[in-house]
Amino acid sequence: MRTLQLQAPRVVRAGAFAAGIAFAAAAAWAGPATDQLKESVDRVLKIVQDPELKKPQNGEKRRTQIREVARNIFDFEEMAKRALARHYAARTPEQKKRFTELFTDLLENSYVSKIESYGGEKILYLPEQVEGDVTTVRSKLITQRGTEIPIDYRMQKEGDRFRVYDVSIEGVSLVANYRSQFNKIITQSSFEELLKKMETKQLEVAEEQKTKKPATATQ
Repeated sequence: MRTLQLQAPRVVRAGAFAAGIAFAAAAAWAGPATDQLKESVDRVLKIVQDPELKKPQNGEKRRTQIREVARNIFDFEEMAKRALARHYAARTPEQKKRFTELFTDLLENSYVSKIESYGGEKILYLPEQVEGDVTTVRSKLITQRGTEIPIDYRMQKEGDRFRVYDVSIEGVSLVANYRSQFNKIITQSSFEELLKKMETKQLEVAEEQKTKKPATATQ
């Protein structure tokens, strides 16, 4: 029997998932959701560029601060529900809680990893699109070579805040990508096996982050 592997989707490995939050922005006013996203941009940039936080001994402190920003703008619980899709309703409260914790950690670790590899990329924000209660913040990541990568953030309003529940990079949905992977593991094995793979991945990433150093941005 072929062993199923839990991998970060291509869009996450490419680094674009974190780009719209972590990288410097340049745009005229595009809407309230965009303003809140750009506010998080500024907060993360201060963390990433802080000389004191770049020191190896402050690695955990730096990552904790980055995660705090991520939790403010990303609705990880909603993303977890959408990623598990039809398999979510059948789970017990304990299973839902554990899955959400592991999925949140998986996304946060991917986010932190890409941010710590920040190389001075730019982001251009475009006018927002509003359809019912969903606001899509449209943007383009400008790489060092001048390549433009479209990144869209689907957001819902909670009180006075907009929070991201999905990210689309070059038309590929982050949540849909994970949903396909999770569904395959559950249908070919079991939900318990999915949790085991996520726990294994969590431990692997934790070991990697112990020795990871933040990149130095190039202008």
